[in-house]
Amino acid sequence: MALQVRVCSPRCCTLAHASIPGLKAVFENKAALLCAVMASFGGLTFGYDQGVISVTLVMDHFLKTVPEIDSGHSGASFNKGLLTAILELGAMLGAMQTGLLADRFSRKRALMIGSVWFVVGSVLQTATYSYSQLIVGRLLGGVGIGMLSSTAPLYISEISPPHVRGALLVWEQVMIVIGVVIAYWLTFGTRYIDSSLSWRLPFGLQLIPGVILFFGAWFLPYSPRWLAMQKRYDECLASLARLRSLPEHDPRVQAEHLTILAEVAVNKEVAALRHPSLDSDQPGSSPSMWQAFVKETKEWRDAFSKRYIKRTIVGAGVAGFQQFTGINALIYYAPTLFASLGLNDDTSILMSGIMNTLQLVGCLPTIALLDQAGRRRLLLIGSTLLVLCHTAVAAIIGRCYQDWSAHHGAGWAGVALVFTFMLSYGATWGPVSWALPPEVFPSSIRAKGVAISVATLWFCNFIVGLITPPLNSAKPYAAFAFYACFALISLAWIYFCVPETKGRSLEDMDAVFHDSSAHDEAERRKKVLQTLLDARSINLKPVDTP
Repeated sequence: MALQVRVCSPRCCTLAHASIPGLKAVFENKAALLCAVMASFGGLTFGYDQGVISVTLVMDHFLKTVPEIDSGHSGASFNKGLLTAILELGAMLGAMQTGLLADRFSRKRALMIGSVWFVVGSVLQTATYSYSQLIVGRLLGGVGIGMLSSTAPLYISEISPPHVRGALLVWEQVMIVIGVVIAYWLTFGTRYIDSSLSWRLPFGLQLIPGVILFFGAWFLPYSPRWLAMQKRYDECLASLARLRSLPEHDPRVQAEHLTILAEVAVNKEVAALRHPSLDSDQPGSSPSMWQAFVKETKEWRDAFSKRYIKRTIVGAGVAGFQQFTGINALIYYAPTLFASLGLNDDTSILMSGIMNTLQLVGCLPTIALLDQAGRRRLLLIGSTLLVLCHTAVAAIIGRCYQDWSAHHGAGWAGVALVFTFMLSYGATWGPVSWALPPEVFPSSIRAKGVAISVATLWFCNFIVGLITPPLNSAKPYAAFAFYACFALISLAWIYFCVPETKGRSLEDMDAVFHDSSAHDEAERRKKVLQTLLDARSINLKPVDTP
């Protein structure tokens, strides 16, 4: 049997066949789409928590149960910030342990483990009768969310056909925003319940996506790449055929299967060259948990080596600046921040719900636009708009906050600017910050690089949740001014430091970062693939890119 295998680009060696552009291609790959949507329920859990905590913090019955965050309590601002931000601290811890668990137990089982952590945390939050119990519940739930937010993109990237991988990865951000919107409007309605059910019901309902993900992940196919890493080659082929809805003997499946085997072999060779003392690739041997941990630790350090540090800074920097645009300050504390614009309580909560819905409106078109407009351009446009919105809102509040009755129109102008901020963020920073980090890392450290980026996002999210209440207490305009400064810094940083990854090959990325790491790996991959092809008596032929 002779296969034509594309070797025109070192990024991948796949069967030459015409791919279908745009959204049509996504729905042509129904199996991969369904698996990606199920895995993205991890994003829904995070978004739901963002939305549910925002309105809950201002509910009367919640304040009776947790008086430590009531404005009349000493240290209320810090307590409120810690209550909100402790989930992000747990998420950072969860993200950092994902690599070891996902490699040892599989991506799908790591999703299930993350779901268990999230469900346990949700139960503690729902049944809470004290501030300390709520803190523990949010910390444990955060560990689960961090694991899910790291594992889901990794799983999706490994099961997706190359020509729709970007579109399927955007589902993570889409599900986050859907979760925010569902939770916000749900709590908008339950706040009228005259009992603790007003906040316990929304907290309890977050169990649903966690339980769905746990049982849904059970039926997900294993990642073909993970199966190849475990030397379960026949299962790898079967899983790939299932994901492509094609028979195992189909030439396209056979070609992609060979590509995966070559990729795994190259990564093992590169790891053995970096850490020869940890090479335990012995027949019939399996590394102990401690050996796996030591290897994992050394591989984390590789991302900070001189060879890769520039790429790590770009991936982690984009994730960190995403949070310091102030997006989650607005989501977590939206009613409080709208109140600083002179709106009453009911109107503030209503405007907060509309604001979160607008983020979803901004996000959806980016599924189609991301590969056309480019990552860097979208980030530059986004930062510019966010600076203008934050600065204008801070100026309006600074000028008018002492007498809103005389500046009613200015308050509504501020609301319009916040809405513009949400649309701009949803179309730019939101999806791009999830799509860009995997593209700047060479394949051998991509999993670790993405995990570092996600952990950075969660740590910065923790800082944002912690400092926003004290900022708002100091001056009504302080939070907007603070995030305007960081949005301006992000604009300069993107302009000078962040490359455009749209349409770039790995050699192009080498030139941007002034190294040859990806080129070296590509050459090694080509040799390994040729060896595999020779072993199967398959000819390696260059073909034109369709």
